[in-house]
Order: sequence, then C-alpha cells, then structure tokens
Amino acid sequence: MARYLKTGITTEEAREQDAKVRKTVEDILADIEARGDAAVRDYSEKFDNWSPEKFRLSREEIDACYDQVTEQNIEDIKFAQAQIRNFAEIQKAALVDVEQETYPGVVLGHKNIPVNAVGCYVPGGRYPMVASAHMSVVTAKVAGVKRIVACAPPYQGKPSPAIVVAQDLAGADEIYALGGVQAMGAMAIGTDEVAPVDMLVGPGNAFVAEAKRQLFGRVGIDLLAGPTETLVIADETVDGELCAADLLGQAEHGPNSPAVLLTNSEQLAEETMAEIERQLKILPTGEVAGAAWQTYGQVIVCDSYEEMVAEADKIASEHVQVMTKDPQYFLDNMTNYGALFLGPETNVSYGDKVIGTNHTLPTKRAGRYTGGLWVGKFIKTHTYQRITEQASVDIGKYCSRLCALEGFAGHKEQADIRLRRYAGINEG
Repeated sequence: MARYLKTGITTEEAREQDAKVRKTVEDILADIEARGDAAVRDYSEKFDNWSPEKFRLSREEIDACYDQVTEQNIEDIKFAQAQIRNFAEIQKAALVDVEQETYPGVVLGHKNIPVNAVGCYVPGGRYPMVASAHMSVVTAKVAGVKRIVACAPPYQGKPSPAIVVAQDLAGADEIYALGGVQAMGAMAIGTDEVAPVDMLVGPGNAFVAEAKRQLFGRVGIDLLAGPTETLVIADETVDGELCAADLLGQAEHGPNSPAVLLTNSEQLAEETMAEIERQLKILPTGEVAGAAWQTYGQVIVCDSYEEMVAEADKIASEHVQVMTKDPQYFLDNMTNYGALFLGPETNVSYGDKVIGTNHTLPTKRAGRYTGGLWVGKFIKTHTYQRITEQASVDIGKYCSRLCALEGFAGHKEQADIRLRRYAGINEG
C-alpha cells in the first residue's frame, strides 16, 4: 500500500486558489471585451509595468533584438528548432488524407486542414522561456498555419531579445511584447491592434491557463497547460542526488509547481529528501524551487512496480521521469501522463529545451484525456462524401426508415425526395 512520507497542498486549498484565479480572469476578460485596447494597455501597465506606443514589434525592433544576443545563442536556437521541426515533420507525415469506396457507389473521405490563425503564447515573466517559441511557432509552421501570432511578456522592462529572435526564426508572422491574461484576451477576443485568432496554444502560469479555459469555445485551445508538474519514478538503481536534481529542476518553474517522488525504496526516499534540502542551499533558484517543494512536493513509497503504475496513473503528471531497472515496464503499462522520459540518461530538461518532443503538455490530470501539443493539434480533420444515384437509393431506404423511427419528418423527406427522383419510389 502506498505510503506518503511527504504530502503537499490539500485538494480543498487548491480549489480555493483556483476559485480566486477564476474570478480574477473572468473580470479581466470581461473588461477586455468591453474596452478593447484600452483595457489591454491598463493590465499590461498594472501587471508588467509595460505600456509602449505599440505592443506589436516592428521589423526594425525585431532586427535590433538579433544584435542583443550572441552568435552562439542564435546557433543554439537554430539547433533546437531543427530538432523540433524534424520531429513535427515526422508526426505530420503520419497524418494522411483518405478517400475510400465504403459501399458500392459510396465514397467517403477526410481532409486534414490547418487552422487558419493561431496565437502562440510564450511565458517570460520570471524566466525568458525561449523554448516555448520553438514548441508552438515551429510546430504551427510545420502544420501549415497561415497566420501565426506570437505573444510574450516583457522581460526586465523590455521585449526579451532571445524570445523575439526565437519567435522570428521559428516563423511568427506577428510578434507582440504582451503577456498574461491580457495577451490571451487580445488574441482571442480581438482588439483594434490585434486581429483575433482561431486558436490559442502554449503554456503559462495559473492565470494564463485559466484564461485559455474560459476562452475555449470562442477559440480553440491546445490543452490546459498550467504550472509545471514533474513526477520522478525511481528505484534503488539510482541515487538521491540525481532524483533531487531532477525534482528541483522542474520545481524552479514557480512556487506552485508540484514535484513528486514515487519509489519502491524507502531508503531512496529518505536520501532524496535529504539531498533536496542540501541542494536548495546552493541552487541559485532555490528560493522558488524551495517554496514549490515545501507546498506542493510529495514523496510516495510503494511496494511494487504495479502499485507505482497505479499511483502514477492517478497522479497523471505532466512530466514523468522513469529511472528504474526496467523503464520499459512503465512505457508498456502507464496510460495517464504528458510525456515520459525513460532512463537516467535523459531528463525533463532535454524535453523542455531541445531534444525534439514538445514541452507543452497537459497538467492538472488532463493527461487522462489528452496528450500534449503536437503538429496534429493545429490540423482539423474534415470529412466529406459523394455517392451515385443508385447508392443514394440504397442508402436512402435505410435512412428513411431510421428517420421515421426517430420521428424526424424533415430528415425523412430528405431521403424520400431522392428515392422518388432516382428510383421512382413513393415512400409516402
């Protein structure tokens, strides 16, 4: 039976926090709906101390950002984007249009059509999340999206040069120095300065994730990708130092980032907790990571691999790092997660920054019903049909009777008129 050596925030406390976030976001979005650009500007000034003449960057402003990063920075960004583009192209190749005669004279098919306009959010308030530009903009570009809008908050009082360069290299059509709920509202609702998009994608803090949730329906979204979550599944084949580094490496995202150790070794659990306390004293981002560990960190000890899988599927963490003697067992048996990182050789940071899989992943147990952002999220699969007159008669007989069964007289007439015209059948 699973034993909790450390527990995090309670469900009730989490719900209270969610309710406060929900109300704040509702008010901001309603204000943007009513006042447009004026409201966007007010919130940008309030939350980011940022109120430029225009939020959209000109070509000259974008070019100036290239002068503020090194050649090595640019090469590194290009390398990361090449890996992400390559995997996205592999994924896109798996999406094919189909057309098949499914019954004599009946041809059914589907077409994969990219979304026309997408808003890509790149977090950048606490850290300039350069990698999020790769994950959203590059992937949307590979999918064939016609208009890609990229938004990121200012960083240290100005547009983050590295983020802007990454957005530009990735292929964004419009780049805005605008963050938070106000960015999501501007892109989804539309203002005089920002034409509305059809879909919002990208990770963010709790307020950004809640904005996406509330705007869903008005626009599409990729998934609810809120504060980072990580789950380390480990056994005696690894040590506490490695587990602690991998837990804190994700906890540093923010003070509300859950980090969980799931193990079948109580010795490893105790060793990891001691290592976390040691590393927090020397980690430059230890204040943030420590707050997350204190409030949201958990340590769970199980008796077997089977129990570890059951607990992991209940948690449904965004990132699941598996460091056991048989990581394949977890790949074969786990069903609820954002992404798996198999073996001690890899880690979540590789996925976050460079390796090629997408880092925009489901949080808050959404991995139970959706995977992460990928090229297919930007593509709509639309069906079509065409049939012969004889097929219309064959199908129409069944349709007429089934419509009568349901009491749909108008639907029935759609079938009957074709039976009369193509076969001279009077169904009455």
